[in-house]
Amino acid sequence: MKALKIGIVVAIALVGLLAWQLSSPSRSAPQVGFTSLKNEQFSTEDLRGKVVLVKFWATSCVTCIQQMPDTIETYQQYAPKGYEVVAVAMDYDPVDYVRTYAQTRNLPFTVVHDASGDIARAFGNVQLTPTAFLIDKQGNIVKRYLGNYNKAEFINTVEQALAG
Repeated sequence: MKALKIGIVVAIALVGLLAWQLSSPSRSAPQVGFTSLKNEQFSTEDLRGKVVLVKFWATSCVTCIQQMPDTIETYQQYAPKGYEVVAVAMDYDPVDYVRTYAQTRNLPFTVVHDASGDIARAFGNVQLTPTAFLIDKQGNIVKRYLGNYNKAEFINTVEQALAG
């Protein structure tokens, strides 16, 4: 009986998440400040005019690590056209692990450690990784991605946002 109740709660949560993700009106990305591992400070406002993927991840997240080569490839392909990636490591991820991973993999995009959890909270209290938000040039969230995603559809959405 307890398992059934848990299953129902999980199903309701997933339906709500899906409805939120598929809702058509775009919402503005939250105004937050970032500090990169290189101690560079910037905000979501500073990223206006670019298409930005804000990707929440962790070094302990298997799916995050599996997606990293595609994230690098997409960044390298589209950065010259105005595409940016901000990889936000979760607060529970030790900063030394994040720094080592970023350095040994030569991550070409900006990596941030959300030590306080403020960035995750601003983006709707992100707790599951990977969770990513694609933001258009005007600062609106175009789409939210949770877990694995269809690469061809993602690329198509990035290209549409870059064209817009």
